[in-house]
Amino acid sequence: MIKVLLAEDQGMMRGALALLLELEDDIEIVAQLGSGEEIVPTALEVRPDVALLDIELPGRSGLDAAAELHERLPSCTVLILTTFGRPGYLRRAMESGAGGFLVKDGPVEELAGAIRRALEGERVIDPALAADALSAGPNPLTRREQEVLTAAADGSTVADIAARLHLSGATVRNYLSAAIGKTSTRNRMEAVRAARRNGWL
Repeated sequence: MIKVLLAEDQGMMRGALALLLELEDDIEIVAQLGSGEEIVPTALEVRPDVALLDIELPGRSGLDAAAELHERLPSCTVLILTTFGRPGYLRRAMESGAGGFLVKDGPVEELAGAIRRALEGERVIDPALAADALSAGPNPLTRREQEVLTAAADGSTVADIAARLHLSGATVRNYLSAAIGKTSTRNRMEAVRAARRNGWL
């Protein structure tokens, strides 16, 4: 049996996925989780063969958990399953050691097949998304620029962002200006939207 850990924050979607996957003769769902913080501790306890992770989870993103799982439980193959097929997310997933990246709008038979193929060592990636990721190129934002843009997303002032990130106002303005330039946008809110659209935040 292929033991699968499933992390999905929407209860109905999580239950439906678990039910459909367990109809497969060779798949057993050993854990169903609703938050990102539970992924690594639960995986270390139940030792799944495959971790099927959403990206946007409460507490911690599936991408962050994937990177830690890759380090601490290398025997577990990680598959990212998300609604958000963004090129930057795919790139980050592959960099974190994920064995595949799929969007949720495919049939469940394809998902079961992807689980089996990933477990055999094949990289399983949605073909259209792979093409988009190649054309989008790598994330041009530095880690600090990403942090400052994320802090700016709620409309915070430069002073608020500076206080939150322990930076000077001038440094925050410099990072915002660099991010606006790199995303070819006119202001910081447009830069936030562009970065999110590409999966860079």
